[in-house]
Amino acid sequence: MEVEENKIEQLLVRTYDDRKQLGKDAAEMVSKKIQELQQNKDYVYIIFASAPSQNEFLETLAKATNIDWKKVVAFHMDEYIGLDLAHPQSFGYFLKENLFDKVPIHHVHYIQGDSSNIEEECERYEQLLRTYPVDIVCMGIGENTHIAFNDPHVANFDDPYWVKIVDLDDKSRQQQVNDGCFNSFDDVPTHAITLTVPALLQGKFLYCMVPGKNKARAVYQTLYEGVDSRYPSTILRTHQNAHLFIDRESAQYLHKSV
Repeated sequence: MEVEENKIEQLLVRTYDDRKQLGKDAAEMVSKKIQELQQNKDYVYIIFASAPSQNEFLETLAKATNIDWKKVVAFHMDEYIGLDLAHPQSFGYFLKENLFDKVPIHHVHYIQGDSSNIEEECERYEQLLRTYPVDIVCMGIGENTHIAFNDPHVANFDDPYWVKIVDLDDKSRQQQVNDGCFNSFDDVPTHAITLTVPALLQGKFLYCMVPGKNKARAVYQTLYEGVDSRYPSTILRTHQNAHLFIDRESAQYLHKSV
């Protein structure tokens, strides 16, 4: 397996031949970091993303034998408003199915998308994040360069909030159909709770998995557009400990102008 390594400003970029190897290698790197942190901490706090781009990563991570899951506390980075944890399209459900139900994790803090008071739920979740500083963020990048649900029209690099309500742009909603998460555009919820850009960046170590041809333009923009909230993922280039994992398909535009 040949892995190409580059550094764009602060961001370490690793390019793989295929998404399976990308997910496997990313999971091995994350599991080693968890193991390292567990030598000196009672608990390691991790934020996870919910998307098909994370499938291979989560599958490998769930099988890792070097992690003491009883010393891991998890968060997730966004949730649709109106969907409860039992809803198959909720992000909490996705992570339960793909990771949390497969390992003896100490605790998961779920975002309650069906809360009767969404503003209070945002405040509750933000307080948790401020109380338990996050060690690791495992994330992806959207087709519109969003990170979590910070679409370009709502992303704020200096956001005073760590958790907020957002409306989803059309490209973000269409991606959910492209990913097979919903049957049609009209089925996709219009609003969500999301961790903001500052909330994600406060993680000490960021690991961003972005395979597939549908992400090729977003990867190019992430690495070569100016650091600007019109391209939210460009902010990753400013983080001291961020890794971007891409495959040949998502890297296809990197050596040509688009």
